[in-house]
Amino acid sequence: MKLPVETHHLPLRLATGAFILSSGLDKYGADEETAQGLHSTAKETYPFLDKVAPAKFTQCLSLSEIALGSALILPIVPSRVAGAGLSAFACALLGMYLRAPGMRRPNSLRPTPDGIAMAKDSWLLGAGLTLMLDRQNRRAGRCGTRRRR
Repeated sequence: MKLPVETHHLPLRLATGAFILSSGLDKYGADEETAQGLHSTAKETYPFLDKVAPAKFTQCLSLSEIALGSALILPIVPSRVAGAGLSAFACALLGMYLRAPGMRRPNSLRPTPDGIAMAKDSWLLGAGLTLMLDRQNRRAGRCGTRRRR
């Protein structure tokens, strides 16, 4: 039985998956102060989250990170599916970077010292897009090779 994962995807999937899974596990069962802090940061960027209780938001965030991290680590989840989840998650994080005050230098995408940690989430987007696009490029290459023969 062939797994739906390319061998060369495993290091990228394990590294990102382990980090995200660990983050989700750390948030699981977070105390009220932690939940308030996470919720406060998120609702600054995404105002609709103001309608969600901090504890509920943190629980959903935690479970989402656990699910995404697990999907990346488990080789039964196709890379394109795991990459789509990772890309969506990274876009939400980058949205926070782009909208939160004090994260970027004036009139620039370059981060301030406070924004460096959030700017690094761009790597997650690159990893997610790589997982999604790699198989398409390899298929296109094989099709081109077959036509030449």
